[in-house]
Amino acid sequence: MNIEPPSSRFNPTDPLRSQSNAEDSFLDLLIDTLGNLDRPARGQFLQKFFNSMAQVELTESLSLECWDQILSRRLELAESLSRPISLKAAIVDVLAGTNFLRVPILMEYVELKKLQINAATDALTGLYNRRLFEEYFNKELDRAKRYRQQLAVLILDMHHFKEVNDRFGHLIGDQALQAAAATLRKTLRTSDYAFRIGGDEFALLLPQSDPEQATTLGRRIRANYETATLPLKLDVPLVIDYGISVFPDDGDQKEVLLRLADERLYQLKNATRNPAPSSHAVPLETAGVRPPAPLGMAAIPDSLRIPAVPAPAPIGAAGVPGSTRPPSETRKWERVSLFGARAYVVLAGETDKTARVVDLSYGGVALLADAGTELPLTFQAVLHLPILLPVKVSLRRVNESRFSDGEPRLRVGCALVGR
Repeated sequence: MNIEPPSSRFNPTDPLRSQSNAEDSFLDLLIDTLGNLDRPARGQFLQKFFNSMAQVELTESLSLECWDQILSRRLELAESLSRPISLKAAIVDVLAGTNFLRVPILMEYVELKKLQINAATDALTGLYNRRLFEEYFNKELDRAKRYRQQLAVLILDMHHFKEVNDRFGHLIGDQALQAAAATLRKTLRTSDYAFRIGGDEFALLLPQSDPEQATTLGRRIRANYETATLPLKLDVPLVIDYGISVFPDDGDQKEVLLRLADERLYQLKNATRNPAPSSHAVPLETAGVRPPAPLGMAAIPDSLRIPAVPAPAPIGAAGVPGSTRPPSETRKWERVSLFGARAYVVLAGETDKTARVVDLSYGGVALLADAGTELPLTFQAVLHLPILLPVKVSLRRVNESRFSDGEPRLRVGCALVGR
């Protein structure tokens, strides 16, 4: 990940540059000329052209196919690099990629490597670009599926970056981006990948990484970036926010993993923009970090405190007819809704009996159970939350209420207790 993009600046008075311009003009003229020929004549010409210019033996039909690929590749590289690309560069790139070109005689090897590096990296930060992110994500996800390994993806962006740009100018903004890239290179393992995928957006691919490892890395990046930006002497709290998803816990499709990581990024971002008083904070990191362990839970890493997000009150909740909890009862801990998430508990000793987790707080959980399910006053269960390892908990049934969603079910409020 320490690839630095080579300079794309050339001296216009360089005789080699002038020669290159003449060659480019000739090849551009060739494009126009070939466009006026019918396909058989064009194929005959291109067959001889590739043989004389690059010493490759192609059939007429394959020559036509390569020519179309070369023109398309030239446009793609120009869009990627935001500058014109010579036809000979596109020719070498296509022929080398198809193993037809044995010796790159159309251009110096160093120039070819510059082209390949520039096409794959972001010029400002030196990180891989979005095109490489899409390519590597597909490759690493296929590898993880094949060998049944975990793959974590982190989506990151810089909190208050726009304010830094507006107040201090784009030069300082660029330095902040470069500091972020340097932080990623410094913090990642050699097997990890870092990409700049947008203005202030970055992405990480962490092969063979579980949720705890990804979470630890995310926190370390935040801390290291805070140190890296101290020399800029900004009075703006510029931090890196992130969201995590992990294959296979959160899904097995790239689109699903990206969407979930992005959602968790913005949950964390919104939470840190509107911090709640500490007495009402819930120690659950929406980027995918487990909450700090209350009584009865296994040791869980500490995480950020974020404001509670109350779940929509179902029929039978506090203050609604059918609830066993008095409407005047105040809740010690606010709830975080887990509606729509893959959250559930498995009752200890009964692997086939599960209940859905509909919300979570620092003091307990709310379960959604089928009508007729009998839960003892206290019971053991294994708690499963998105992208987290299963956690054994001891629960005490506190209240029950009717839940109406088309099926007769019960909402059971449970407190976490010591074992």
